[in-house]
Amino acid sequence: MKQKLLDTFKEKYGYDTGVNVYFAPGRVNLIGEHTDYNGGHVFPCALTIGTYAAAALREDRKLRFYSMNFEEQGITETSLDELTTDIKLGWTDYPRGIMWAFEGRGLKITKGMDIVIYGNIPNGSGLSSSASLEVLTGYMLSDLFGLNVSNKDLALIGQYSENNFNGCKCGIMDQFASAMGKKDNAIFLDCNTLEYEYAPVKLEDARIVVTNSMVKHSLVTSAYNDRRNESAEALRCLQTVLDIKSLGEINEAEFEANKHVIENEIARKRGKHAVYENQRTIKAVAALKNNDIVTFGKLMNESHDSLKNDYETSCEECDILAETARTIDGVIGSRITGGGFGGCTVSIVRNDAVEIFKEKIALVYKEKTGITPEFYVVDIGDGPHKL
Repeated sequence: MKQKLLDTFKEKYGYDTGVNVYFAPGRVNLIGEHTDYNGGHVFPCALTIGTYAAAALREDRKLRFYSMNFEEQGITETSLDELTTDIKLGWTDYPRGIMWAFEGRGLKITKGMDIVIYGNIPNGSGLSSSASLEVLTGYMLSDLFGLNVSNKDLALIGQYSENNFNGCKCGIMDQFASAMGKKDNAIFLDCNTLEYEYAPVKLEDARIVVTNSMVKHSLVTSAYNDRRNESAEALRCLQTVLDIKSLGEINEAEFEANKHVIENEIARKRGKHAVYENQRTIKAVAALKNNDIVTFGKLMNESHDSLKNDYETSCEECDILAETARTIDGVIGSRITGGGFGGCTVSIVRNDAVEIFKEKIALVYKEKTGITPEFYVVDIGDGPHKL
């Protein structure tokens, strides 16, 4: 992969000296969806697929970007003097946003760069290609300019950039999972305090299988931001009777005892999901620590049902994938993962059932939607690094 990037870099820019190559992973969230911006817990892990960059410093302030995923777009040329939110340049807005956020923190970027990007996360799959690109850019800038930015700060800068430069009110989970990934471990993260612990994922007789619905979504949409606003309304109502700063601070019983103050039915459903999903995540991590994979799977299933019925971020295609998965012997749990409105499901499948799982899901899904899904039997990998 490194050689492929270096070859493309030389072909596009005409030189290959002083070029460094970097990687940052995508992520899959095992459980804890739409809890991050509600002050709850999440349980994601970094993947071994992600985004790569080959980059070299220039002597001027020019920025040149080329993506091997969007070859037809050619080289996008801009400069460090054009890092403003009112200039939109497609996919390059993500790395440009990180440069803008670095500058805003007083982390000076003094020279332009030539950059080649390649990602092997399927676009629109919900496996955080945007967060991966953000963390990758931050890690690359920190290395090229000797800025010594911590990986935790790379996650915070990525979230800030996506919120304020790209206009998506995402929580911290995606960037944190990419920046802080650790091989064979998921991250149990309290999004309220950013306290976290690594939990070994020991699936001795099972694999994590991600199924791509091939229905693409974009998180920079009104629907995602609507869910944030509706959850915030639920919180505001509960704050009239409870001394809380986030929905992640209460359990199911406290929610049920006070939900009557949330008069708007939609906001009540959004609040219910945030509270119950947070508690599910806490229980799921405890189950995993006790090697109780059956309970973990049951909680995954409940998570999907809540995302379908209460948070309404699933879609017909992902419902078909998750519900078909549950009918297959050897499937421990299955749910939609990521921001929703398309993308992927994540399933835990016993080793001897993986091939049957792929065959049956593909057959049923094609029959019902006319679409052929893609499957990724994934491994849990490390955070960003220089190759």
